[in-house]
Amino acid sequence: MLRDAVDSPGERSPDQLRGAYDGLLAETVRAVGPDAVATDSAVDREHLDALLAGESPPLTLQNAAAILAADEDRPDAETLAAEARDILLLGMSMAVLDVEALASGIDDQIDPKEIQQKVEGRQPMPLDEYAVLHSYIESQR
Repeated sequence: MLRDAVDSPGERSPDQLRGAYDGLLAETVRAVGPDAVATDSAVDREHLDALLAGESPPLTLQNAAAILAADEDRPDAETLAAEARDILLLGMSMAVLDVEALASGIDDQIDPKEIQQKVEGRQPMPLDEYAVLHSYIESQR
């Protein structure tokens, strides 16, 4: 569902992507209601309030997926998170990027081993890092 946040993610900066993700999350919180989202997602209410205030709270990809999954018209959080990670993996495949090339392309902001673990879902991925990876991968396709 994060892929629906913006058209042409490769033409956007990581900050622009994160802003689009936050907008989509805030829209979900408004539609479902912050109390219901807090209960369904287990994301702190203060983070949800920050989204509603137009801020960018510290969230992981899993948190974002849980927020989106609070909308009953969307798949569950695990499916949404896996879909988001698949976007990165497919993009890496299409752009012919391995984790070393990806790390180099983002100026080693994230270690290649960490990238591998995060993209595979073995380690939590901050939403800011997801935006960095998504932006770069899409710009290389």
